[in-house]
Amino acid sequence: MAEGILQCGLTLGMSATEGIHSPHPRPVDPTHSDEAYVLSEQIIPDTHSKLKLRGSSEDILVPYMCIGAWAWGDRATWHYTPDELPRIKDAWEVLRNAGLNWIDTAQAYGSGESERICGDLFQGLKRSDFVVQTKWFPLPDTTNVILRWHAIVKKLRASLERLRLKHVDVYLVHGPIHSSSISTVAKGLAECVRLGLTRTVGVSNYDAREMIKMADALAKHDVPLAVNQCEYSILRRHPESHGLIRTCRERGIVFQSYAPLAEGRLTGKYSQGNEPPRTYRFSNYSIHDIEPVIAVLRRIAEARRVTIPAVALNYNLNKGAIPVVGARNAEQVHQNIQALGWRLSQDEIRRIEGVSFEGRTSFLWQHG
Repeated sequence: MAEGILQCGLTLGMSATEGIHSPHPRPVDPTHSDEAYVLSEQIIPDTHSKLKLRGSSEDILVPYMCIGAWAWGDRATWHYTPDELPRIKDAWEVLRNAGLNWIDTAQAYGSGESERICGDLFQGLKRSDFVVQTKWFPLPDTTNVILRWHAIVKKLRASLERLRLKHVDVYLVHGPIHSSSISTVAKGLAECVRLGLTRTVGVSNYDAREMIKMADALAKHDVPLAVNQCEYSILRRHPESHGLIRTCRERGIVFQSYAPLAEGRLTGKYSQGNEPPRTYRFSNYSIHDIEPVIAVLRRIAEARRVTIPAVALNYNLNKGAIPVVGARNAEQVHQNIQALGWRLSQDEIRRIEGVSFEGRTSFLWQHG
C-alpha cells in the first residue's frame, strides 16, 4: 500500500519537478553557488574513508557513500520482480567487500519489502559489519494520528521485525508532512533512542527552518540531529543555492543527497528516443533539456577515464553532500565506486555548474 501512495504522491506533486510543477529547468545564479570545494581539499574520500554521524551516547562512523534500497522490492515505481534478488545480493557482496556497507531503506519502499530484502542480506553478518538506516513514513494514517509520538516507536519496531534486527543505526522522518508537531515527532524519535531501537536520528526533505526547529526540539531530550536527506544533484542544486547544505555544515548535521544521478538521467544511458520511464518521477526533465549536461559530464569522464555516473557523484562529494545512490546489480556498483579516490578540479566543477539546474521545492514533500 505505502509504495502505491508514494507513487501517487509523486504524480500529484511530491516531487519538485513533476506533477503540478513546471518541467522547464532554470539555471543556478552563480552568486548563489557555494565554493567549488566545500569538502576540505585535504580529504579525498575512498572506499575506506569514514565520517561521523552524531549520536547521543556515541558517534557512528560511516562511508562517504550510502546505498539506496528504494528499488529493492518496489513495484510501483521501479517494477521490481523477485528474479532481481540474486543480482541485488551480488551487488551487496561487492559493496560490502569494498567497504561501502551503509544501506538506506524505508517503511514505504515496496511497502516494507525493501526492509525484508535488507534483512535477508544481513543474515550471517556481525552487527558491526553494516550500517542501516530506515525511515518513518509520516502519512497521517490511523496509527500516526491516534498514537502520535508513540506511532514512531511502534512503526520502528515493525521495521526491525522486517529487518530482523534489534536496532537500526539511523532512523529518519521520511518527510515534513506529518500531522503531529515537530516537538511531538522529536519526542518519538528521542524515545526510540532511549529504548535502544536506533543509535541516531535524522530527517528527510526538511528545509533549513524545519531542520533547525527539529534540532532544537531534539536537543531538549539530549539527542542530536545527525542527518538531513534531500534531493540534490547537478539537476537540482536548490539545497546548495538556498543555503541548506551550508546550514547543515554549520550545525554538524550530515547532508545526504538522494537521487544524485537524477534517477538515471545523469548516467548517460538515456537519450532522445530512449527516455526514462514515466514512473521515475524525481528530476523528470526531458532528455533534450539535459543533453548539454551529459555532454559536459561525458567529456570529463573520458578525460578522467571514469564513468559518467562517477563524475556526477564526485561532484556531490565535492559540494559536501553524501550521495545515496541506488544499485540493482554489480555493474552499477562498479560504476559508482569509480567516484571515489579522486577529486574533480575546481575548473571541472565550474564547467559542470555552467550547465546545471537549480530545481524547485514542493509544498507536499520536498521542502529542502
